[in-house]
Amino acid sequence: MLNHGVAYQHDLPLESQAEWEAHAQFMDKLVDDGVVKLGGPLEGTSEVLLIFSTQSEDEIRQRLAADPWHRMGLLEISRIMPWTLRLGKLP
Repeated sequence: MLNHGVAYQHDLPLESQAEWEAHAQFMDKLVDDGVVKLGGPLEGTSEVLLIFSTQSEDEIRQRLAADPWHRMGLLEISRIMPWTLRLGKLP
């Protein structure tokens, strides 16, 4: 789970935040690499849910450390929790 960081400007839409294009390209690459399976903002909150497929929490932290929005303080990790999928299937 991610939260908006201190640099996030709440009066601007998502796509108008600083370095939006670089962040979007970074996240698309995580999807293309098969690391992120699903993700997006939770409506009405400052939280973002990402479903990762990795071997460890450290890998998630390392990957997100390279995100422009994490480096700039627009997003921060609030928690990482293991999840056992019991219904349905991921893409």
